[in-house]
Amino acid sequence: MNRRAFITLLGGAAVAWPLSARAQQQAVPVVGFLHPSSPEPFGHIVDGFRRGLRDAGFVDGQNLAIEYRWARGEYERLPTLAADLVQRQVRVMLAGGGEAGALAAKAATSTIPILIVTSSDPVKSGLVASFNRPGGNVTGLMTATSVLEAKKFGLLCEMVPNARVVAMIINPNYPPHAADAVEVQSAAQSIGRQLLVLRAGSPQAIDSAFTTLVEQRAGALLVGGDPFLVGRSQQLVAMAARHAIPAIYDFRESVLLGGLMSYGSNLPNNYRQLGVYAGRILKGESAADLPIMHPALFDFTINLVAAKALGLEVPPMLLARADEVIE
Repeated sequence: MNRRAFITLLGGAAVAWPLSARAQQQAVPVVGFLHPSSPEPFGHIVDGFRRGLRDAGFVDGQNLAIEYRWARGEYERLPTLAADLVQRQVRVMLAGGGEAGALAAKAATSTIPILIVTSSDPVKSGLVASFNRPGGNVTGLMTATSVLEAKKFGLLCEMVPNARVVAMIINPNYPPHAADAVEVQSAAQSIGRQLLVLRAGSPQAIDSAFTTLVEQRAGALLVGGDPFLVGRSQQLVAMAARHAIPAIYDFRESVLLGGLMSYGSNLPNNYRQLGVYAGRILKGESAADLPIMHPALFDFTINLVAAKALGLEVPPMLLARADEVIE
């Protein structure tokens, strides 16, 4: 081969290599991650989602890219953020944090597969056609928090049997909480307790709720599990400690911050399950054929340090049922 032919061949290879590299880069699928809260309190669910994707063979930064959109508690931003992910042409969109994100995602696209996490019935809300065969482009996981809230209430009453008035903080901007409060109200009436429902959709409203709680002499507190309140766990735990109010939360992360107790589905594992579904869709399965899942793991956690600070003696039967005890 003469020198001119060699240079020509080398130049052609130099052009072809970047084009090939760019084509491979463009072929990396992009997954959208939409959530109504802020990223800071929810690193553990992101880790769970990535773990599920990894179980399915997809690693963020290698053969996959994830685009995050956080509404930071401003639910009205969810439609715009969902539309932005559609514009980004993501292959799959996870709409976490409840029904508001799920509805925003569904309104934004009828073609991109959507994975939802909702506490309310997705059939009744029109998100899917059925649990076993969702149809359309939506599937995911249903947590059924209304049932869990009643269970939380029962555990709290076992811990604080002398509390005749029990407060419940809910976020008025989170639609499923209305049904949660009705479920807990029914449970309270069945055992002769009074339920004081307090509404808090901002950090300032949480402070006001505790003022009312103290004025009404509530002896215990149930904290609703919507993304806003979960994101304010540190504030809620601190306020409960300041006013010496025994409280129960949805997730063990609040107990790790110093809260008394928690009962709920294992949040990181919920998102791991969704990560596996995302991987299956990326491999060619249809969201329409993937059944709505339910949580696989539940955690009941008790903090004995917090119990001692509150002057509570944890009933032995309650202690025996705990999945985790912090001493």
